[in-house]
Amino acid sequence: MNAQDVMVSPVVTVGENATVQEVAKLLIGQRISAVPVVDAAGKLAGIVTESDLMRRAEIGTERHYSWWLWMLADARTLAADYVKSHANSVKDVMTSNVKTVAPDTPLHEVAELFEKNHIKRVPVVNKNGELVGIVSRANIIQAVASVRPRLEVSLPDVAIRTRLLDELKKQPWAHAHKLNVTVTDGVVELWGFIETEQERQAIKVAVESIPGVTGITDHLMRTPAFGY
Repeated sequence: MNAQDVMVSPVVTVGENATVQEVAKLLIGQRISAVPVVDAAGKLAGIVTESDLMRRAEIGTERHYSWWLWMLADARTLAADYVKSHANSVKDVMTSNVKTVAPDTPLHEVAELFEKNHIKRVPVVNKNGELVGIVSRANIIQAVASVRPRLEVSLPDVAIRTRLLDELKKQPWAHAHKLNVTVTDGVVELWGFIETEQERQAIKVAVESIPGVTGITDHLMRTPAFGY
């Protein structure tokens, strides 16, 4: 699946000249936690999130520094905090360096972008730089919830063993040369050595994904400290 398969479109947006109060009302009214900011040409200029509106002078939530933090903080940081808490224009409080993805960006890359940059949403822009959608973490979870189980015919014992061994040989975490598998009436028996309990769990997950498996018997042993 790609970004365009789960993104929300059309996107609720605001212009650069919108006020902080207008954006706050929009977030509440639309029940959203962020809104992209577009320029006069309709191109993405930034994004405003709930966190951008948390530290505000008018409600007494602006950042208060202890004396020693005040002494250590540089002037640039102090000035930026002042703008964030006192500015009335969206363009002064928005995040302008916005991470974006293309409509055909694979979902696994979107998920990696979320994790790497500690963000919860990402605008989707086309080749012309036009905003066409937005993907949030919630949209990815919705995609997981909507996946239907694949209907596969149960495999015979020989095919189960072959598929499992082939799968383990492809995985960098699996020490396939230390493993053996037997299958009888759909019951998979695992033999050999593993190095971690996570490897044991991953092997079992691989087994459970094969149609026709009716049970698992685990004979796996941890590799001795002196090696195998």
